[in-house]
Amino acid sequence: MPVQIPDDTDFTSFKEQCENHEGWLARYNKGGVTVWCRAEECNTVQKLKMRITCKDVRADTVYDVLHDTSYRKKWDTNMIDTYDIGRLTVNADVGYYSWKCPSPLKNRDFVTMRSWLPLGNDYLIINYSVKHPQHPPKKDYVRAVSLLTGYLVQSNGPSSCTLYYLTQVDPKGSLPKWVVNRASQFVAPKAMKKIYKASLKYPEWKRKHNPGLKPWMYPEQNTLPCVSVADLTLQRADSLENIDESSLNEEKAHHSEEED
Repeated sequence: MPVQIPDDTDFTSFKEQCENHEGWLARYNKGGVTVWCRAEECNTVQKLKMRITCKDVRADTVYDVLHDTSYRKKWDTNMIDTYDIGRLTVNADVGYYSWKCPSPLKNRDFVTMRSWLPLGNDYLIINYSVKHPQHPPKKDYVRAVSLLTGYLVQSNGPSSCTLYYLTQVDPKGSLPKWVVNRASQFVAPKAMKKIYKASLKYPEWKRKHNPGLKPWMYPEQNTLPCVSVADLTLQRADSLENIDESSLNEEKAHHSEEED
């Protein structure tokens, strides 16, 4: 299927999904973090939505943190690797991301098309999975599929904002129930708090690391090779290998020190 770069309608629709909680079930609500889940028709697809209020942080700072891959390597301890593959337009690119799953699950990775848009006091970033001919699935990873994932950052004034994260992912495999529960009760809230803490520290870090370099804001700074939309196709979940990890027990899982 052909790939389409998101337009204003797609961004507006994503914002509405973040703000409208009808049909969502709150699974976690502590310490300023709320996590909702939504059971879709297909049990393999996990749809989660999260919200955190970020005090003492500007909305544009959180937006920068979500974009800055150099800084992400400092705070995203679940990440194995991430890199930009190429640019499509001034506000769309293609990238790679891999992350550690709790043992004994296999690690997952994605190739996604990402697009972003500052909209008044709001900042939006959305992505979905694509196939790139030079970045096929890797032997040691399970290629997962992002059906729709993104962030909405809303300004609450000069030094406060609200961050939404919505993700609809097919992890490509039959996951045990404990993994799904743990995602909403532990992993998701911790991830939101990590972004908040990283945002608090970002201004000081950025002052020492190419403070004027923000290609997501200044397209003329972007040195990525150009990628044609015609070279990409939509990554369909049914074209990838499924693995069955449903029988793996939680007590066998070795959680990293960072997660415990």
